[in-house]
Amino acid sequence: MNEHEIPPDGRPVDVYLDLLRIRMDTEDYRLLLSVVEPVLRAIDEHQLPTLDFSLDGEEAEDLPQEIREEAALVIATAVTGRLDNEVIEIHTDETGPVRVVTDATTASDPVRLSEIADYLRERHRQNEELRGIAEVSGLPTDF
Repeated sequence: MNEHEIPPDGRPVDVYLDLLRIRMDTEDYRLLLSVVEPVLRAIDEHQLPTLDFSLDGEEAEDLPQEIREEAALVIATAVTGRLDNEVIEIHTDETGPVRVVTDATTASDPVRLSEIADYLRERHRQNEELRGIAEVSGLPTDF
């Protein structure tokens, strides 16, 4: 769907949710909404401290991967206003496979994907360094 096909009073995320409602099983759609509604509310109220968050963790462990990926796409649509987001998987030796949401152009650009992989490696290195400092300092290391 192109931007010019979005109704003038409709937000891209609402259009995307409507498409999912039609396409998905009713129970899966309800499960998806239970995951994304609090995040969408926070976005609407400008209460997200950062755009870097994860759909992993204790609450999301029981979610099927398909629901997690759709939730990530819904949230990305709400944040970016774009309907061309994709979930891609980037593999690095340091992190293993990491799922990332990006636009279609970036998803098909090997140079840009390499830059994202470099960023993931560097972030992993920084996290490990911070984890080591926390451990030596007697602080929690589960961040």
